Parts: sequence; structure tokens; C-alpha cells
Amino acid sequence: MTATRPDGTRADKRRVHLGAHFPGVNATTIWSDPRSGSQIDPASFTYLARAAEAAFFDVFFLAEGLRLREHAGEIHDLDVVGRPDSLTQLAALAGVTEHIGLVATLNTTYNEPYELARQLASLDLVSHGRAGWNVVTSHDAFFGANFRRGGYLAHADRYARAEDFLATAVELWDAAATGEVVTHRSRFFDVAARPATPRAPQGRPVVLQAGVSPEGRETAATYADAIFSPFAEPNAGRDFYADITARLAAHGRAEDDLKILPAATFALGDTHEEAVERSRHERRAQVSPATAVRYVETVWGRRFDGLDVDGALPPLSDVVEGVELTAGRATAHRDSRAQAADLHERAQAGGLSVRDVVVEATTRGSQLVGTAAEVAVEIDEHVQSRASDGFMLVPTITPTGLDEVFTDVVPLLQERGVFRTRYAGETLRDTLGSRTPAPTAMVH
Repeated sequence: MTATRPDGTRADKRRVHLGAHFPGVNATTIWSDPRSGSQIDPASFTYLARAAEAAFFDVFFLAEGLRLREHAGEIHDLDVVGRPDSLTQLAALAGVTEHIGLVATLNTTYNEPYELARQLASLDLVSHGRAGWNVVTSHDAFFGANFRRGGYLAHADRYARAEDFLATAVELWDAAATGEVVTHRSRFFDVAARPATPRAPQGRPVVLQAGVSPEGRETAATYADAIFSPFAEPNAGRDFYADITARLAAHGRAEDDLKILPAATFALGDTHEEAVERSRHERRAQVSPATAVRYVETVWGRRFDGLDVDGALPPLSDVVEGVELTAGRATAHRDSRAQAADLHERAQAGGLSVRDVVVEATTRGSQLVGTAAEVAVEIDEHVQSRASDGFMLVPTITPTGLDEVFTDVVPLLQERGVFRTRYAGETLRDTLGSRTPAPTAMVH
């Protein structure tokens, strides 16, 4: 008989880890779907968190933006207005759940280590060891205007501040066991503080990190317990996994000390062909006519009021380089004219309209498409081949969009012996199978 772990998974197989992503700043929600519910009503958060826990998911994950994005001075049509503060919302969820991890996305650029470390330790206390922090940075004056600190950090410095922020938070969490004063003096912080909360049940709340730059990878290898990865394609995923594993070893950490969870949407069907058609339909529904126009305007750097989304793209001669119409959107430095030329080539090759070419250009490889059985196999093979440790699943509607995964895919993963049939521990670290890090030496 095959040996099993306390959570019901097979000891000879790599365990699958799954997270439930609650969108807010997103391009996935299909608002036109009549099943699409509120993304600000606390009942929506409760529904998804409790449903994910009933399916034995590892974490409930909240994305967050520091400011509503704008396009040409107007609120971006894909942002959610009036969303509750993440830590407050997760504290409420701690009272209606028992096992699932509660992860907040929180910024290191405009927060301070003492305050955020205290808030996260408090969430860990009220949840009995289920708090997690997805560490992100921000770099431009648009976000900073909310804090009267706009544009104060150079682009490269945001990563240096993030790592220094994490180091300070870790010292504060570790010092909670002794009440020792933490003295941390560095380029970014001058802190002399005694922790004001008891030691967190996990020692330190679980840390997630989403950066994939060389600096981000090093920060993850040093501090993170999980990575929210963009590499869902198997070959790219295996390359990323191997790179992170090597970095972990260089820091004296084991492979299992850090879980890699790429984001993925999904489309299920009774047949593979039905799933493919559903995926095509949902991708088009995600790119509404207004969204298609906003995308073209962002690339071309100018407004196109009245643009026919069923017609042809504007000419390349209309591109205005160096203009950023959309504020608050994470972007890489890009060549607008080259991007517009690529869209023209796609449109001409496929005879595509404006809307169709935007759908094609924005379709990402991070989608699981097929029957429930096919998707279960794909998830399992992804994990067994070390392309990831599982997935952070993103629904297309809220809050019921993951229900099909819970009812149709999870039981098949359990039958394969790779997904838990019960929670075996008390904390999020227990669920992830990650070790509690040893306390750091205090800096005086």
C-alpha cells in the first residue's frame, strides 16, 4: 500500500498547492456575465474564502492597488471602486474560516516596517497563524500622490528599499519572542523599536513575493515562503523553478522552503472542444469594446473617440511616442511604434478587427483549458515536472467563478493522491509545508 501524508496525499508524489485569487485590479472579470457579483460586498469575500476552504485550498489571496488607475484623466474601466482595506477584510475573514491562509498584497514603498510588521503579526494572532504578506513595490508619482511622497524613489531603489523593509520586519517579528529592542539603521530606515505584539503563531507571517527581476528573485530566495509567478507555461516555469532552487541553495535553504505558484485562469467543458470554445468566448467577453479602445489609445498615445472596434486599426502615422495616457498601470519601458506595428501585422495576417487583435495580443498562456480530467492531469504534470508547486487560480466572475474547480477538478486531484483531503496542521506554514525560519541576529 502506498504511504500517505497526514493530509491524505501520497508520500511518493509532489503535493499540489492551490490558491484562490480574489480580483480587484484586473482584466479577468467578465462584468457582462449575469452571474458576476459585487467585488466590494463583504459577503463576496466570505463566499469565496469559505468555498475555497471547503475545497482544502492553501490560501485566499487579495490583490490590491494603492490608487484607482486612470485613463486620460478618468477612472479606468477595469478598476473596482470602494474596495475594503485588505488587512481589515482579512481580519473579518479570520473569524469565519478556520484553516485557509489569508494573504494580503501590501506595499513596501509607502508603508513603514514597524507599523506593517505589527499589523501582520496582529492578523497572524487573530487568525491563529494563517497570515500571509504578498510583498510589492511602487515607483511612480501617481501612486505617491496619495502619500505626499510621489516619485521620491528611483526605479532601482524600490527593490533595495523592499529588501531593507523585509529585513527590518523580520527583525521585529523575531524580537517579539524576547521583547528585545530592535535597532536597525540603514540607508532607508532608522528604527529603534521594541515589538508591541506577542510573537506571531507562525514566528513570522508567511511572505509571498511577485518580482521576477534578478533583484526580485534574490529577495525571494532570501525571505519568501512563496512566489506569485507569471511563468505558467511549462518550459518557462521549469527554467524559473531551477533558477530559484539554485538561489535557495546559495542561501542555505531547501527546495521545499519556497513554493512557486503561477497565476492561471481556466476554462472547463464537457469536451476539449467545448472548453476551447468557452475559452475563446470568455477572452472576447473580457475585452469589451471600451477595453479594446483603451488598449489602442494606450499604445498609440492618443484618444480615438468613436473608434469602430469592428473595423481597422488606426494608421501607424497616428502613433504619438512618449505619451502615457494610462496612469497607475504596471508597465515596462516599451517602443510604442513597434508595439503598434506588431498589432498591425497580427491584424493583417489574420484579417482581424480592432477588438479581435486586442484579444489576441492580450491572451496570455496562463490558462488551463480542457475537461476537468484534462485540467487535473495538466496541473499534476506541471507540479511533478517542477514547472511549479501549483497555481494561484483567478476566476472570470466573482465570487462564484472557482466553483467548478472546487466541485469538478479538486476531487480528481485528490483521487490522484496529489491534493489534500484534509488540513493536517494549524498554520499556513503547516499547510504549505514550509519551515519556520530560525530567528535572525539583531542588528545594534
